Amino acid sequence: MYTWIWRHLPGNTLVRSLIALLLVLGVVYVLFQYVFPWAEPLLPFSDVTVDEGGAG
Repeated sequence: MYTWIWRHLPGNTLVRSLIALLLVLGVVYVLFQYVFPWAEPLLPFSDVTVDEGGAG
């Protein structure tokens, strides 16, 4: 998959690297702004319980 993306990017190695970096930053931005907030209520991470007995 990454080879396919790399082959289809225009320019030389420097330009491809910059475009690839921008693509990665764009994906991270979309994940943090839209996907993770949408998925957070669907995940069971807020159902944490702690026993009062302790470890020992």
